Amino acid sequence: MRILTILAVLVVGLMAYVRFAPNDTARWHQMPDVTTPGDTEGAGSFLAVRRITAPAVDVLAMVEGRALATPRTRLLAGSVAEGMITFQTRSLLWGFPDHTTVAVQGDLLVIYGRLRFGQSDMGVNKARIESWLETLAPLTEPL
Repeated sequence: MRILTILAVLVVGLMAYVRFAPNDTARWHQMPDVTTPGDTEGAGSFLAVRRITAPAVDVLAMVEGRALATPRTRLLAGSVAEGMITFQTRSLLWGFPDHTTVAVQGDLLVIYGRLRFGQSDMGVNKARIESWLETLAPLTEPL
């Protein structure tokens, strides 16, 4: 019984840490420079780049609306006016945070999602970004 109590305390402690660890906004509110459209998968990350066919402010406003309609997603930093926005989306059970930064660089929409904890997001960032891109299809060129 004592082992189960210790295990329960450890699990609750881990859940609390994941949910309440402070965010280093400067670390997450960054974007790699890109030059061409395409997708890049990394360990726990996904980068999607699309050429836009509408004004940057319209594209970013649509991304912001779509992102904030995503469950458990909140604005972490930036704005449409700034030209770069970072969102935080938490997993349902554990509350693991993923960070997604969106910006327009020239005529390219760049969406960069990455996890904060662990090594693999099991494709969650890619799936989220691809669902956002479906909404944005009228404002971007297909790959």
